[in-house]
Amino acid sequence: MLVCGRRLLTALLQARRWPFQPSRDMRLVQFQAPHLTGPHLGLESGNGGGVINLSAFDPTLPKTMLEFLEQGEAALSVARRALAAQLPVLPRSEVTILAPVTRPDKVVCVGMNYMDHCREQNVPVPKEPIIFSKFGSSIVGPYDEIVLPPESQGELCLPQWCCCHCLEFMGEVDWEVELAVVIGKKGKHIKAADAMAHVAGFTVAHDVSARDWQMTRNGKQWLLGKTFDTFCPLGPALVTKDSVADPHNLKICCRVNGNVVQSSNTNQMVFKTEELIAWVSRFVTVYPGDIILTGTPAGVGVFRKPPIFLKKGDEVQCEIEELGVIVNKVV
Repeated sequence: MLVCGRRLLTALLQARRWPFQPSRDMRLVQFQAPHLTGPHLGLESGNGGGVINLSAFDPTLPKTMLEFLEQGEAALSVARRALAAQLPVLPRSEVTILAPVTRPDKVVCVGMNYMDHCREQNVPVPKEPIIFSKFGSSIVGPYDEIVLPPESQGELCLPQWCCCHCLEFMGEVDWEVELAVVIGKKGKHIKAADAMAHVAGFTVAHDVSARDWQMTRNGKQWLLGKTFDTFCPLGPALVTKDSVADPHNLKICCRVNGNVVQSSNTNQMVFKTEELIAWVSRFVTVYPGDIILTGTPAGVGVFRKPPIFLKKGDEVQCEIEELGVIVNKVV
């Protein structure tokens, strides 16, 4: 009984201490704070926790993620030492979290890359990755607003309860939660077996999509419908690959106004990270900071009956297990 009592007491003490223990996961963020000039690079002290300012540990470190990734293992080793040093943590309320990567050389996207997403469209599973892109100017932070573009607001919405003075035009802007891969090492013609050596880590992405421009206008090319400003919320952190147990077995979901609209697992991906990097690098050189959006699961608005699209005032939460959640209001 005495041994059991000691074990119980130890377990209770560990449980009480646990919330205050720093995370051993490497969660890199870009952030701003009132007392700092410009963006800085930091470490998130656990999913949703405060931020450690890496410049306070080593002032010679770059202050942007792109420059940090370009320095490769040398910069990562400094960040690991900072993580182990138990440095002071800036409270979350005192910082503004930015997108983990800004101004990348390219944002590569993959279409129809989830088995369940193919089923909801009643289309065959692709035999090769379907590649398109977003421009870097579409990237915003994990808590920034998504702006409905006036170019996608041509359909008159007339709810049954609506009186004549509250008519409004609705667009066809849709949600898509996605796992994003961040490249950490330059490469071309990369073999699938070597692909993970070129990966820095993973983050959560929202591939916001104007379906009218994607599916019916501009010759049905996808680019314009995918790349309006604010159409790529990203974050909150770049979680390094060694901190993710299995990127292809993570729960992934999207909620609109608290209602679950997408709920799946990254094990539904048709082409995994290694295959995608090998395929993309056949055509283009990948650079540190490049982002690959790996596709979305079933549950998007356009294939619902009737279709449902985002409207002003909606709040979208995109969440991936181990990586975190991004929350963006539609304006």
